[in-house]
Amino acid sequence: MVESSYGDSHPGSAHLNIFVEEAVKAVDENGGKAARYFATDMCDGIAQGHDGINYSLAHRDAITNLVEAQANATVFDGGVFIASCDKSMPAMLMSIGRLKDMSAIVVTGGVMEAHELPKKYVVDDPACRINELLTLEQIGKFDAWEKTGVIPNEQLDYYKQHACPSCGACSFMGTASTMQIMAEALGLMLPGTALMPSTAPELRQAAYDAGKQLMELIAKGIKASDIVTKESFENAIMVHAAISGSTNATMHIPAIAHEFGFEIDADTFDRLHRGAHYLLNIRPSGDWPAQYFYYAGGVPRVMEEIKSMLHLDVMTVTGRTLGENLEELKKNGFYEHCDELLRKKSKLFGRTIDREDIIHSFENAKGTEGSIAILKGNLAPEGCVIKHTACPKNMFKAVLTAKPYDSEEACISAVLHGEVKPGDAIFIRYEGPRGSGMPEMFYTGEAICADPKLASSVALITDGRFSGASRGPVIGHVSPEAAAGGPIAFVEEGDLIELDVENRKIAIVGIRGERKTPEEIDAVLAERKAGWKGFESKYQHGLLKLYAQHAVSSMKGAYME
Repeated sequence: MVESSYGDSHPGSAHLNIFVEEAVKAVDENGGKAARYFATDMCDGIAQGHDGINYSLAHRDAITNLVEAQANATVFDGGVFIASCDKSMPAMLMSIGRLKDMSAIVVTGGVMEAHELPKKYVVDDPACRINELLTLEQIGKFDAWEKTGVIPNEQLDYYKQHACPSCGACSFMGTASTMQIMAEALGLMLPGTALMPSTAPELRQAAYDAGKQLMELIAKGIKASDIVTKESFENAIMVHAAISGSTNATMHIPAIAHEFGFEIDADTFDRLHRGAHYLLNIRPSGDWPAQYFYYAGGVPRVMEEIKSMLHLDVMTVTGRTLGENLEELKKNGFYEHCDELLRKKSKLFGRTIDREDIIHSFENAKGTEGSIAILKGNLAPEGCVIKHTACPKNMFKAVLTAKPYDSEEACISAVLHGEVKPGDAIFIRYEGPRGSGMPEMFYTGEAICADPKLASSVALITDGRFSGASRGPVIGHVSPEAAAGGPIAFVEEGDLIELDVENRKIAIVGIRGERKTPEEIDAVLAERKAGWKGFESKYQHGLLKLYAQHAVSSMKGAYME
């Protein structure tokens, strides 16, 4: 089978049929008979700002269920799985886990180009040194600037109209780019083919090569379960640390592992990220659009730099081990090809770009404590996640004043109307899997980062999640969630919240501005819980009702059981 998330609704998937046809052609020309199947996805970007975003995470599991049905209704020897985006990528990997006793290979749809801005629209953003290139994750910031009078509406319109100049995943290290890289790091893609520019001719060839290689895997009896092991998941998490990948991977990787029969949770990420070298200078934590990742050598270059921290003996879809693949890439011209592409791009852009401007060496790492941390305490007994590489250092240890909201709409209105002040910890709750489906809180985070007074003095804390584009002191996946009666439901305005990233702590340490002992805090929370009326979802039928009833904690993967 050749399964894809091809569909016309958004640029992340609209081009995938090109690669479907290449894979089908390769299978048919190499002794097989390919059958096309489609499980199209929604776009988180299009779903932002209205209730459509509530379907985002739930539809990951809906795609997985559909692919399972398609595959098992007709027994296949193997599958090529093709996707690009935030939920279709993890859904395809979860599907392979359910179908692990057949051969499988992944093709990703690559990443869209960045748009080179005319001089009159180049702005000075201190968070990014390469302001001449426009990428989609900047729209949230520019939208907040327009609403607060920093830029005119005409300038915002220009950014909106030019932020997606080609098909492919959004051009930053968000969830889509992260999960494309995770697919290769797990050993399920041909080396060097993850996160190519979607317009690259090499990507079409990679799709053909994948179809051809699938036939080799079938002939040799190599199944997905022979490739994806506990060790390959550990490799993927080490790569995640090196690229400062999306916090959403702390949900998706455990969900994928669950389908393969392994137990990995967010604590595994925290353990492996400690001491890990963070190398990547790609937006939103860095300067460069994601298309430059491939020009700098892609996943193989990252793995080469951190190979002392990897299991090199794991099997991959090439039929060889990871270590053997890395050695082969040094001989077959892959790196020389990437270097030539970077030279050409440098010439077009008019500035010298060195490979290590994009992927740092192991010795010259951007950081040596990974990129995410799992925080725990009486506010989040099961944990919550922060991308500390995107958080101002002065917020690593702080005591803030709680200002809770029961919806994102109420919170972002408060931010834009100046009701949020430096030193606040603003809460958005009842947005977890059992609350509203666990939507993204992207625009609120961007509105905070767009205000210089708030960007390094306010924390945003939620049982929902964030876009992989989010930056700043944003803390998500608070578990247990408010809808399940977690402590976040009982935070009141004026409570004191302690944040200590280095010691992995997040806790309520005071009530209405007054410090209290842990025992006193527990007593107050118990009293507040006794008066809690519980939570009733507004979704009383359909997918979101099912998802709310069956989703596990986001710390375990937020999959349906």
